[in-house]
Amino acid sequence: MSKHTLSVLVENTPGILARIAALFSRRGFNIDSLAVGVTEHPEISRITIVVNVIEDLPLEQVTKQLNKLVNVLKIVELEAGSAVQRELVLVKVRADNETRSQIVEIVQLFRAKTVDVSPEAVTIEATGSSDKLEAMLKMLEPFGIKELVQSGTIAIGRGARSITDRSLRALDRSA
Repeated sequence: MSKHTLSVLVENTPGILARIAALFSRRGFNIDSLAVGVTEHPEISRITIVVNVIEDLPLEQVTKQLNKLVNVLKIVELEAGSAVQRELVLVKVRADNETRSQIVEIVQLFRAKTVDVSPEAVTIEATGSSDKLEAMLKMLEPFGIKELVQSGTIAIGRGARSITDRSLRALDRSA
């Protein structure tokens, strides 16, 4: 099984996310992570999809079908070494007067932030690779994780080139 990160530029229209997710589902792919947001151009959204691919299910077939969708402008597979990938986690950890300083040390070790403190808990915000976040959570587990929310992976290619350069020109010509 291999993990693949796709960056998909789409026209910012209702229903496009549902159509893309349905296409993956129909082909038997389980989406590990899905993040969507508007780009620097309000008429274009970027969908970052992380999927684990089993050798019998070629990802190429799905990307060809995605390209056929009217509102899809561009699809790029982002290789780990040529892209910056991050996730965000907010975690609420049990904390009392005795354990709070230990928790703060862990937060600093992982360059995370304490965003809320109460007499019984500390809420932490951390960004980074999934490995980094997993390591931090493992260190916080003994204190008791009360609540956890984690974003999907977002990714952007390294260097000066932008995925939206040519896609915007194509959108302008079709208008």
